[in-house]
Amino acid sequence: MTIVTLARRGLCAALALGFLGWALPAAAQPQPSANAIAMAKELMVAKGATAMFDPLVPGIIETTKNTLLPANPGLFKDLNDVATMLRTEFAPRRNQIVDEIARLYAQKFTEAELKELVTFYKSPVGKKFAAEEPIVIDQGLQRAEAWSRQINDEVMTRFRDEMKKRGHDL
Repeated sequence: MTIVTLARRGLCAALALGFLGWALPAAAQPQPSANAIAMAKELMVAKGATAMFDPLVPGIIETTKNTLLPANPGLFKDLNDVATMLRTEFAPRRNQIVDEIARLYAQKFTEAELKELVTFYKSPVGKKFAAEEPIVIDQGLQRAEAWSRQINDEVMTRFRDEMKKRGHDL
C-alpha cells in the first residue's frame, strides 16, 4: 500500500467522521471578516496557490467530454465545440474554490497572522519558497512512494519468512 493510498484512505476517513457528526457544526466555526478573507486571497496569490486551481474547470470539462466520446464517436466535432463553449462559461466558477480556500485560511489565521504571511511570501525568501515548495512536495511524494514500496517489499518478505518458520509457504 502506497503513501498516496494511505493518504486517500485518511481523507475518506476524515470525511466519513465529518458526516457522522464528529466535526464541528458549521455554526460553531468562526466566521472570518471580509478583510480577513481578502487578506487570505492576497496570501494565496502571493504564494502562488491560486494557480493550482486553473486546470480544474478545463479538466472537468475534458473528462466529461472524454466520457461521452467513446459512446458517441460521430459527435467528436460537436462535443469539442460544446467543450470550448463550456470552458468559457464555467471559467469564472474557478473563483468559487479560491473563495472557499481563502475562507478556510481566514478561519485558521488571524488578520495579523495573515498579514505576516503575506509579507513573508512577498519577500525574496518567501518568493523562493513559493517557487521551490511544489518541487520539494512533488519530489518528496515520489521519494515517499518509493520508500513505501521498499518497506512494503521488506514487510512482505518478513511475513513470508516468519510464516515459513511456522510451516506455511506463502
